[in-house]
Amino acid sequence: MTPPNSATGPLHGPAASTGQADEDGHRLTDRPETTYASAGVDVEAGDRAVELMKSAVAATHNANVVGGVGGFAGMFDVSFLKDYDRPLLASSTDGVGTKVAIAQQMNIHDTIGWDLVGMVVDDIIVGGAKPMFMTDYIACGKLVPERIADIVRGIAEACREADVALVGGETAEHPGLLGEDEYDVAGAATGVVEAADMLGAQKVQTGDVLIGLPASGLHSNGYSLVRRIIADADWDLHARVDEFGRTLGEELLVPTRVYTGQLLELLENQPGAVHAMSHVTGGGLSANMARVLPAGSIGIMRRSTWEVPPVFSVLGDLGGVPQADRERTWNMGVGMVLVVDADRVDDVLGSFRGSWILGEVAEDTGKHSSDSFYVTGAKGVDGGAAILLD
Repeated sequence: MTPPNSATGPLHGPAASTGQADEDGHRLTDRPETTYASAGVDVEAGDRAVELMKSAVAATHNANVVGGVGGFAGMFDVSFLKDYDRPLLASSTDGVGTKVAIAQQMNIHDTIGWDLVGMVVDDIIVGGAKPMFMTDYIACGKLVPERIADIVRGIAEACREADVALVGGETAEHPGLLGEDEYDVAGAATGVVEAADMLGAQKVQTGDVLIGLPASGLHSNGYSLVRRIIADADWDLHARVDEFGRTLGEELLVPTRVYTGQLLELLENQPGAVHAMSHVTGGGLSANMARVLPAGSIGIMRRSTWEVPPVFSVLGDLGGVPQADRERTWNMGVGMVLVVDADRVDDVLGSFRGSWILGEVAEDTGKHSSDSFYVTGAKGVDGGAAILLD
């Protein structure tokens, strides 16, 4: 079929007539143009978003970044890897789950990027690896440049905090799949560690001490439970909650703490002190602790060693959430756990304000195996066990 526009030149206006007939002889009159914009994708808005975020992204770049913003792929010079005896690359990818729904309801978008970076790079540091660079992906129903720029600025700020270069990203409009005010975010990062310095179960010993690092709040896990609780209670996100000292929505949007920068300093200044780390994300404290311990050992953690922040008790009590479900779903105020050489505990505690002795690693004699809070085989890892005791 001959394109209706081929002989008469470009059409003008949304209701311009082709003045031609289709192959069946039907006259094609008053047919509007179908453009990418009319299908719901605004390319110019994407360009405006890039201009708004460009300086924030560029601020994360270091001497290893090759090229600038806008390339088809981010380039990173890894010539320094020649100095490693056996460099291991570490990679991680994640999102922030349904926490984005709270951000959309509150129309606050500059913190969700911190959540994304924390969820990705703090998984990489667990193995002792230094995250080098990161990319992000944002899917939205309608590209609003200011909103996208807010999200990316948050990502860039958190990357600077973790000393990670944000080398690329993608924003995609999905009209008809996502609502105009809906979006989702994802990211991926790559890091490197010398094989001999890799942290993990292979370095953990009976008698090692568990040190807890405080969470900033809920971080980015368990929001499906959170949203169900507040929906059932018909709570207004804009209502002030005395226990929080701010609105419910503001409390729920407190960004994930990014530990990577401080942990890199610790590993450099106190070599050999840390044997393993556990990033407390989906599955809660015990499940994530068990994945970094060797078979035959148990991480014993004591609830009496820290004060659970109000957000967990307020939401848990409001929803009548059983204690086991709270601890399987939320971090309960413990965002990261370090497995530390017993002789180096003071060195590590002095490096983190607010850190405390959470428990210890012991031989798993089976004494606690019948306890409902005993966890082993978490996340498919055939490793150790963990338990929370009073």
